[in-house]
Amino acid sequence: MMLLYRLCLWKSGRMLLALFLLDWLFAASTVATTHEPGFSAPIANVTAPLGREAILACTVHNLSTYKVAWLRVDTQTILTIHTHVISRSRRVGVTHSDHRTWFLHIRELRETDRGWYMCQINTDPMKSQLGYLDIVVTSFEGPELNITRVTRQHAGAYLCIASNGVPPTVSKRIMLTVQFPPVITIRNQLVGAALGTELVLECETEAYPKPVSYWSRDNGEIVPVGGGLEPHKIDGSYRSVLKLAIRRVTSSDYGTYKCVSKNSLGDTEGTIKLYPMPLPPMENKNVVQRLNIVADKSSESTPFGTQDFRLQDYNRASKYQCCHFLFLLIFFILITLSRG
Repeated sequence: MMLLYRLCLWKSGRMLLALFLLDWLFAASTVATTHEPGFSAPIANVTAPLGREAILACTVHNLSTYKVAWLRVDTQTILTIHTHVISRSRRVGVTHSDHRTWFLHIRELRETDRGWYMCQINTDPMKSQLGYLDIVVTSFEGPELNITRVTRQHAGAYLCIASNGVPPTVSKRIMLTVQFPPVITIRNQLVGAALGTELVLECETEAYPKPVSYWSRDNGEIVPVGGGLEPHKIDGSYRSVLKLAIRRVTSSDYGTYKCVSKNSLGDTEGTIKLYPMPLPPMENKNVVQRLNIVADKSSESTPFGTQDFRLQDYNRASKYQCCHFLFLLIFFILITLSRG
């Protein structure tokens, strides 16, 4: 049903346009030619800024019952016929001054509106003249952003934003790239590790252009990839994090490690010293505790037994061990009382 309704609207729209055209042509063939209409002056070319309104004027005389139409030349599009707007664009309008001067209005100008426009009278043959519409984009010299003594901290994106109160606001993104030699940051220059443990050495570098970075030992030997040492790198925009993983520390791993970074502007290095540490002491040990258990008997406190317990002593006993100890203590007290 909706499709049929839309089809009817489309057909009625085309029929209305056809009626306008027939009426326009019919009027041209029925009017006497004793005082044939004509143009009183050429159409003045118009220059208008982007986003504003442009008005083209077409002045005629002896129009009588003839009709005036406006057309877009490059697209062969009929914009208006007499007082009726044919174009589907809401930006197009037509007005007249006592049927002598006919004005074509184009609002909210776009760059695509630039071109030739025709004013036509439906005489036989047709009479027409052309006018040109030019669209200009006004420029404005805004403030300048001056950066003196540029450092790597100035690198990044900058936005130039323009607004004249008419949405939308526009912006231009400008990327500032700063070239500088490598800079190395090492957070821990002294690292201790026990034999058999695992550790990761870290070194942060910043540089542009992108540097070549690697690890070496104090004798200048570059740390190879694979084996117990695993160097790898995490890259950012300017920042890189070099990591050196040592799976299982041996005595040969102790010593000085160098983080080296080079680019076309220079090179630098940082050092980390790996030194041995003793293994941490064992936290758990076996101890022997002697417990003297005393029970009240006839208002006298008499030692009635001594029992040895072998307990696992920790710096911080677990709840389970505490409960187990109390259970044994209560158990022996109950046995002693039952004997009494």
